[in-house]
Amino acid sequence: MSHTTKQDLEASLKKLLLEKPLDKITIQDLTNDCGISRMAFYYHFKDIYDLVEWSCLEDATKALQGKKTYATWQEGLRQIFEAVLANKPFILNAYHSISREQIENYLFKLTYALIADVVREQAEGTGLSEDATKFIADFYKYSFVGVMLDWIKQGMKADYDELVDHISTTMHGNIFNSIQNFTKQGK
Repeated sequence: MSHTTKQDLEASLKKLLLEKPLDKITIQDLTNDCGISRMAFYYHFKDIYDLVEWSCLEDATKALQGKKTYATWQEGLRQIFEAVLANKPFILNAYHSISREQIENYLFKLTYALIADVVREQAEGTGLSEDATKFIADFYKYSFVGVMLDWIKQGMKADYDELVDHISTTMHGNIFNSIQNFTKQGK
């Protein structure tokens, strides 16, 4: 039941974002639309921004299922772009209503999960330290997020398939090379 209430609140938020900006949506708007009490809202979320973050992470988790290996990371990245595009009114409204830092943090969590698993897979048996693994994943995470934020800022007009292809071309072999370079240095 608890997860259903959260999903209902997410659906309500996305519906209301088609009608008005995030900063004009109240908890009462959400609870009235869902037919639940304010207390039920606060049982699940501390505020509307907490609901926004949860909604984004839920969509991302669905998009990334089974796509965190070296052979499938490009598809995972493509699915992240697709999830963002599928929720375009929600994402653009959130992008313009909340701080850039909140959007970055959401995207950082999302992309780090994808990249860290790929780095760990590629580093298996190399003796790469966890600190080096984290550094490599963070390095690529910042690149991905920068590209995605530019895409969102420009209204999601560019072909995301082309962006994913460019990222893939740029990264081809680079994660493995980074791992080798770190292991040669004994880090």
